[in-house]
Amino acid sequence: MIRVLLAEDQAMVRGALGALLRMERDIDVVGAAPDGAQALADCRRLKPDILITDIEMPGLTGIELAQSIQAEQLAVKVIIVTTFARQGYLRRALDAGVKGYLLKDSPAEKLAEALRNVHRGGRAIDPALAVEAWNESDPLNDRERQALRLSGEGLSAPQIAEQLGLSPGTVRNYLSEAIGKLGANNRIDAYRLARQRGWL
Repeated sequence: MIRVLLAEDQAMVRGALGALLRMERDIDVVGAAPDGAQALADCRRLKPDILITDIEMPGLTGIELAQSIQAEQLAVKVIIVTTFARQGYLRRALDAGVKGYLLKDSPAEKLAEALRNVHRGGRAIDPALAVEAWNESDPLNDRERQALRLSGEGLSAPQIAEQLGLSPGTVRNYLSEAIGKLGANNRIDAYRLARQRGWL
């Protein structure tokens, strides 16, 4: 049996994915988490073979979740199932050790097939995205990305500094660097551009 954990913040989607996978004779859904932090705790506790996760979730994003799994060397393979067909996301996901990247509009049987392939040691990447993923590299470093994401959520430099454990001046420098790298007019424009390209 392939032991699978689901991480999806939308209850209806989480339930539908679980119901679909439970119809497969060789797949056992061992848990379903509503956010990234819970999913990481469940990975440590339940030790699934595969984690299926969305990208955008509260707490930890799917990519941050994959990075944590990689950093902790947990024996869990990660498949991202998302609506975001953005090359930047796929590239960052692959860098984080993700073994599968599928879009939510893929046929249900494609997901089960991807699970089996990844469980056997293969990869399952949407072919159209795979070709385009290497055309454009992500210019942001992790700190710039964190500062820009929080800025886009409406936090001021002092609030971002407090959350990240940095000085307000350092946060302003990170934001300024991000704006420059993206050729943006201001931090709002930079946030919009980075989101469009899948770099946040």
